[in-house]
Amino acid sequence: MHSFWMLARDTARLFRVCVWSVREENAGAFSLQVKELFSSLGVDCNILELDQVDEGASVQEVLSEMTNQRTVPSIFVNRVHVGGCDHTFQAHQSGLLQQLLQQDLAYDYDLIVIGGGSGGLSCAQEAAVLGRKVMVLDFVVPSPRGTAWGLGGTCVNVGCIPKKLMHQAALLGQALTDSRKFGWEYSQQVRHSWATMTEAIQSHVGSLSWGRRLALRENAVTYVNSYGEFVEHHKVKATNEKGQEALYTAAKFVIATGQRPRYLGIPGDREYCITSDDLFSLPYCPGTTLVVGASYVALECAGFLAGLGLEVTVMVRSVLLRGFDQEMAEKVGASMQQLGVRFLRKFVPVEVQQLEKGLPGRLKVVAKSTEGTETMEGVYNTVLLAIGRDSCTKKLGLEKIGVNISEKTGKIPVNGEEQTSVPYVYAVGDVLEGKPQLTPVAVRAGKLLARRLFGGRSEKCDYVNVPTVVFTPLEYGCCGYSEEKAGEVCQAENLGVYHTLFWPLEWTVACRDNNTCYAKIICNKLDNDRVIGFHVLGPNAGEITQGFAAAMKCGLTKQLLDATIGIHPTCGEVFTTLEITKASGLDITQKGC
Repeated sequence: MHSFWMLARDTARLFRVCVWSVREENAGAFSLQVKELFSSLGVDCNILELDQVDEGASVQEVLSEMTNQRTVPSIFVNRVHVGGCDHTFQAHQSGLLQQLLQQDLAYDYDLIVIGGGSGGLSCAQEAAVLGRKVMVLDFVVPSPRGTAWGLGGTCVNVGCIPKKLMHQAALLGQALTDSRKFGWEYSQQVRHSWATMTEAIQSHVGSLSWGRRLALRENAVTYVNSYGEFVEHHKVKATNEKGQEALYTAAKFVIATGQRPRYLGIPGDREYCITSDDLFSLPYCPGTTLVVGASYVALECAGFLAGLGLEVTVMVRSVLLRGFDQEMAEKVGASMQQLGVRFLRKFVPVEVQQLEKGLPGRLKVVAKSTEGTETMEGVYNTVLLAIGRDSCTKKLGLEKIGVNISEKTGKIPVNGEEQTSVPYVYAVGDVLEGKPQLTPVAVRAGKLLARRLFGGRSEKCDYVNVPTVVFTPLEYGCCGYSEEKAGEVCQAENLGVYHTLFWPLEWTVACRDNNTCYAKIICNKLDNDRVIGFHVLGPNAGEITQGFAAAMKCGLTKQLLDATIGIHPTCGEVFTTLEITKASGLDITQKGC
């Protein structure tokens, strides 16, 4: 089927006007009407009859998938699908057809995507599938420590993928400990090799990055490893690592440059500290580590480092997991403390000094209290900064063409169509103002944007009830409102909050704590007890949350949960038996399985 798709796409690109039809009488008559229309405009029209082509039925099936049109003739003008005969005449009457015919000589590309991360690549490939001429400009500015990577953006190279794999490495360590209780006997001292782990993970990451380059090639997307910057309307300058420059023009642009880790702006931070940009490919074990920050990145990294047997301290300026449900955030912190992670609350670093060079070396951190004049010092092998991320929008030349950027956040405000203040410039992913900063969101938004721009579709990305998970040692999954936000939106007296602690069966024989895992749903009493907040702290929370997120999209209510028969014995089944509300004040501690 892929070869038929390539045939349909490449044919649409080859001819200025391409009409897919059949020799059958009605369709043939419509095709002749279309041909006469283009002849009157002085434009050659190429009619390709599917019933005269080998495997024509398969080609028509692919065309239907590409265009969402199941009838013929199916007309493309300069790689844009116009529609059938009626649509083409309507486009002529509105002037759109003439505009499409004039576009071919105006710009080098139909679309240039600046940024080769998940959202940008999704948009670029979908636009190419729809027959457009597309370029991707992607360039990774090395971190202060010199770390850089290939195509694929943060998620593939220095985010979701290597993070989840290191999380898994830490979970395997806990499984080794549990296994003795299940009868596994081993006398050999078990040690973890940082070098073995990072080599394997980087090998996988490299294969994913290469796969993305291959996908661009297969879809005929031009990939240029250069830094893109607007120089004037519809024109960008691309600068490669050697400083060589080239100019390209396009009818439309998509900004998908993402974010990079923020630094503290104190003495020694850029010289001696690392960020998540550096950690996953670090060539040596980080040793005793100070993690500065309380974001999900901070807690995830602290969690797997501790799980690998390292001494870890987390320095927190204010609250854990800002923006998440704070009851859940504190339970995440408590579960990490049980694993030996130390938390320093209400302190911020003011200076980092190098005491000893080496791999990893020794660093002294001077910190001060956020609530007074108290100061403290600590010595660590590695200092990992995870205090937030800054949008990569300041050096793109956006001000030259009038794209608005938030002065406070550096993010790009867009309308419901992901369109910026400049009509031909769009944006997706983490650079967007007020949207979830998650890979699947960027992928979805990018694909739907391309379909609206070039495929005649109208569907927009739904940013409501987006599920997510924090991959701390004990995972935290959520969807919908936090309890704080639900109270603001619906008023606390209109909420029914059901909750319980639970004890996973796998933890019982291993003698792990029976009152650490926690489940909570928040229901709107004024809307048929619809579930507006879902929260779970426990093993495999991501897998659990994904399923319930689909149910929430369908309007999940407490009554529907109660009517659902759980799968026994699982952690997820606890949501089908929730009875105790917070308002009742009843005890939720577990005494047994």
